[in-house]
Amino acid sequence: MNFLRGVMGGQSAGPQHTEAETIQKLCDRVASSTLLDDRRNAVRALKSLSKKYRLEVGIQAMEHLIHVLQTDRSDSEIIGYALDTLYNIISNDEEEEVEENSTRQSEDLGSQFTEIFIKQQENVTLLLSLLEEFDFHVRWPGVKLLTSLLKQLGPQVQQIILVSPMGVSRLMDLLADSREVIRNDGVLLLQALTRSNGAIQKIVAFENAFERLLDIITEEGNSDGGIVVEDCLILLQNLLKNNNSNQNFFKEGSYIQRMKPWFEVGDENSGWSAQKVTNLHLMLQLVRVLVSPTNPPGATSSCQKAMFQCGLLQQLCTILMATGVPADILTETINTVSEVIRGCQVNQDYFASVNAPSNPPRPAIVVLLMSMVNERQPFVLRCAVLYCFQCFLYKNQKGQGEIVSTLLPSTIDATGNSVSAGQLLCGGLFSTDSLSNWCAAVALAHALQENATQKEQLLRVQLATSIGNPPVSLLQQCTNILSQGSKIQTRVGLLMLLCTWLSNCPIAVTHFLHNSANVPFLTGQIAENLGEEEQLVQGLCALLLGISIYFNDNSLESYMKEKLKQLIEKRIGKENFIEKLGFISKHELYSRASQKPQPNFPSPEYMIFDHEFTKLVKELEGVITKAIYKSSEEDKKEEEVKKTLEQHDSIVTHYKNMIREQDLQLEELKQQISTLKCQNEQLQTAVTQQASQIQQQKDQYNLLKVQLGKDNQHQGPYNNGAQMNGIQPEEISRLREEIEELKSNRELLQTQLAEKDSLIENLKSSQTASDMNEQSSTKDSEQIAELKQELATLKSQLNSQSVEITRLHTEKHELLQKMEAFTKSIPVQGENESIIASKTTDVEGRLSALLQETKELKNEVKALSEERTAMKEQLDSSNSTIAILQNEKDKLQLEVTDSKKEQDDLLVLLADQDQKILSLKNKLKDLGHPIEEEDELESGDQDDEDDENEDGIKDQDHI
Repeated sequence: MNFLRGVMGGQSAGPQHTEAETIQKLCDRVASSTLLDDRRNAVRALKSLSKKYRLEVGIQAMEHLIHVLQTDRSDSEIIGYALDTLYNIISNDEEEEVEENSTRQSEDLGSQFTEIFIKQQENVTLLLSLLEEFDFHVRWPGVKLLTSLLKQLGPQVQQIILVSPMGVSRLMDLLADSREVIRNDGVLLLQALTRSNGAIQKIVAFENAFERLLDIITEEGNSDGGIVVEDCLILLQNLLKNNNSNQNFFKEGSYIQRMKPWFEVGDENSGWSAQKVTNLHLMLQLVRVLVSPTNPPGATSSCQKAMFQCGLLQQLCTILMATGVPADILTETINTVSEVIRGCQVNQDYFASVNAPSNPPRPAIVVLLMSMVNERQPFVLRCAVLYCFQCFLYKNQKGQGEIVSTLLPSTIDATGNSVSAGQLLCGGLFSTDSLSNWCAAVALAHALQENATQKEQLLRVQLATSIGNPPVSLLQQCTNILSQGSKIQTRVGLLMLLCTWLSNCPIAVTHFLHNSANVPFLTGQIAENLGEEEQLVQGLCALLLGISIYFNDNSLESYMKEKLKQLIEKRIGKENFIEKLGFISKHELYSRASQKPQPNFPSPEYMIFDHEFTKLVKELEGVITKAIYKSSEEDKKEEEVKKTLEQHDSIVTHYKNMIREQDLQLEELKQQISTLKCQNEQLQTAVTQQASQIQQQKDQYNLLKVQLGKDNQHQGPYNNGAQMNGIQPEEISRLREEIEELKSNRELLQTQLAEKDSLIENLKSSQTASDMNEQSSTKDSEQIAELKQELATLKSQLNSQSVEITRLHTEKHELLQKMEAFTKSIPVQGENESIIASKTTDVEGRLSALLQETKELKNEVKALSEERTAMKEQLDSSNSTIAILQNEKDKLQLEVTDSKKEQDDLLVLLADQDQKILSLKNKLKDLGHPIEEEDELESGDQDDEDDENEDGIKDQDHI
């Protein structure tokens, strides 16, 4: 401090210490002093001198200050002083305070110091690194200094920051600073950084700038916020305007939905401060940036749909119909709504349904048109309403039909209680205000734009001119006003309306030429030598007459094409006519109107051309010139070509219908194939099930066969009879009788066994039939596989058929394009007819082949259907055979069971008989009757057989 007082005291003590010497001493002290306090005091002194002696401090101290930034980073205070000093040197904000030094400071002093500073790119990188310091005394002056550098030499500094590692990311951290001063100045810094640099705009956007800025706007109160909201909105415009990538990112991030609360302004009249008006104006402009007609159509359309879905359009319409809204906000809101609905059918339909809060309610379109034709309304507001009406009708044939229908006699309200849009347009068209005439004419022309149906409908409109006089058509009334010599603006508007009306509408041309006064009026206007102000009217008259020639269908004998061209040759001259026609595109206001769709004029006098009309002039000027110079022979050839084209069109239409029918047939065939495919899958499943059932039957049959074989093995030992010697004659005879009875029973059992054997043989034959059925089912599966293969072949043939039809469509389209090109270039007639004939023959041949192939495909489908029916019948027969086999198997199982029971009973009976015989033999032995050895052997054998039978019975029971 003592040093600083000494310097300042020395500076004020006498003239021997000039400011240059003082600054030099301070710079020496900064460069040579070893104590940090001395250097800090010297830098603080330079800061105090830098505002008044900007040039001297900048020249002598800049290098030392940069050195301080490099070496003394540990001391935030000296860094802050150095940054403030550099800011005072580079910034131009304080120049007006030092007027006495203006002779020594040029206007570009700041840019010169900036150039010196950024000559070494390391200086900017150093400054970026200092911004990472959280200390307020370092960060805030650093932000101000970098902002000043960007204002002075923006593109050069932007490029340095762009190539600096993490340069932009460091600056984005400023938006998250909790200190509002740094955050707000950070917004200003990003404004300067993103200006006119698409690469930096993309980086900033992808560093989450949209989220942070929208959060700041919400925290500050949306449209009710202060200047911080304004700065954020300007930064958002920098990021989005003319940057398709950022616009798409903004939409995909669902940030459009967050814009809706901005426009919840209410109806209070006292809440419109100057800052709020500014904020809302910028918000509306930001919406327009997203839906600008200059954006890619796809991006604009997606943003328009998003604005309708989130309710943003509805909120804008609420402001539009609210009371107490400032005029400039209302005008900008109308322009914004215009571009939100332009070319979007959903939004246009919603806008048509909006009603003004009046009693009774009126459509918003009617209320706006009332403002447009009211000469007491501001000019910019009337222009905005016209733009809104044009955007409502742009690519909206439904809306065009609704507007024209309000002019037709069947829809006019006879009571007169309500005013329609059509009545307002007619009222403006024939009012005494030339601006209303022009606006109404242009608005009505947009209702006819590219809509031949409405052009014909408008011919039905009749107007009552005065009481007692018959009504006249709207077309006639327009020509009457033209002939009365009204103001130029009125005549230009009416001529643009008539040119739009008659173009591409031969019926309207016929109605126009039917009035015998129209053609002489046009030729008279074109032939006169008038001043420069009237040249535009002459050019428009020439355009209207040229349209009457080019779109003339020669239905009026007195005004056929050739006669009109002879009239031009006789009264005007072809060269003079073409020269007058060129007056339109050479007019100074023509190019201005052709740039943007919005009618933006500084004053009513400049309101001459409409944007859509300039497109029509560009389209028709060349073809009219060619039509004027065509000879009668060329016209005849053209007529013949047109007739040929019409015939060709009829042929093509016929073939189109045939192809459409073929398409329907192909669709039916595809459906049949799909049905057959499903049925084949079902049949294949059924065959698989039947095969599994047959296999189960075979397994059961084999099991029964094994069981019957074992039964036969156990039955054999009982076939031999038993014999014995009698003990007593009576007993012996009784025993013999019993033996005979037993033998007869055995024979009976053998007979029954033989029957069972025959049943088993039948079962075997049934099994053979089952095997045959299984083989038949296998053959059915093979046939179904073949059927599926044939269906796949048929499907591929149908696909090739579809490709062939598509190719025929393409060739037909190319042929139509060649025909259109022919009408423009007019080649030799014979060659063109031969080309048409060859193309037509080729198309007929291809279609004949297509019909034949389709017929063959139908036959194949029919044959496949018959094969499928036969397969189904075979499967039904197989099912019935299997059912019969199942029944026989069940019966056989029952019979086998019965036979088994009978055999068991027989074995028990034989065992009882053997016991009786044995007991009788024993009795004979006891009585002393001799028994033969044979009987003993038989008895022994019988005992063995009994043992074997018992073992067999046990084995059978075990099984």
